[in-house]
Amino acid sequence: MATNGTRKSIRAVNPPVADSVFQSFRLDGKTVIITGGSGGIGYEVARGLAEAGANIAIWYSSSKTAQKQAATIAKDFNVKTATYKVQVENYAEVEEAVASVVKDFGRLDVMIANAGIPSNAGGLDGTVSDWDHVRAVDFDGAYYCARAAGLVFKAQGYGKCIFTASMSGYAANVPQEQSCLQGWCCKFTAQWEKIHLSKSLAVEWAKWGGRVNSVSPGYIDTEISGDCPFEMKEAWYDLTPLRRDADPRELKGVYLYLASDASSYTTGADFAIDGGYTAR
Repeated sequence: MATNGTRKSIRAVNPPVADSVFQSFRLDGKTVIITGGSGGIGYEVARGLAEAGANIAIWYSSSKTAQKQAATIAKDFNVKTATYKVQVENYAEVEEAVASVVKDFGRLDVMIANAGIPSNAGGLDGTVSDWDHVRAVDFDGAYYCARAAGLVFKAQGYGKCIFTASMSGYAANVPQEQSCLQGWCCKFTAQWEKIHLSKSLAVEWAKWGGRVNSVSPGYIDTEISGDCPFEMKEAWYDLTPLRRDADPRELKGVYLYLASDASSYTTGADFAIDGGYTAR
């Protein structure tokens, strides 16, 4: 409140908005980090953003194909790519890798915290060390990536963070105790926490121009679910209104929206891309 009795406006200045919806989705010259970028979802998202003009930094932990995939993206879309071996559960490595990306690419515009790992048991059948490891990668690693990138974003006054969460943040998957995907209790907890971390950071970052959102995929046809029994997959389809799982390429659109200026008024949102599973 101004001292002379007049009210001082707290309204932020609107960003420039392109008349062309197609132009608003372009990412020409932007730099995007994608953790778990050599996996099923991560790689397809990397391709989608590269097609829109983004330069791509693929982070991986143990992939033998990351360099080849990055080279394929660079060739297909005429963008700059690079790969970085990073254990996201180690904050020092994350911070160092973010600095390397900024140095190598000259800028950082988007962090996609997509890395996740599987376990092989439910909440009582798994070990405490399994819990610790899944949580360290799926939740702590996501926070570490957001923090390290967020420090860069805050200094420059802009930047976007996108978390890959899961529909498991909303519902307990059945019939499995996540035995084919992730340890049930830890998976549910980590994804629920990740969605709410996204919302909390969105409120904090809004003060200086940052945006944070999350995507919660349902059942996706990737290597991580490839070994699940036929009967279990049939049960999934029966519980999913669209009665199928998704091709990972069907997720590219929502990530592009959130990474681009098309989503300039979107922050603190979660997008459940699950074929209607959590709508029942």
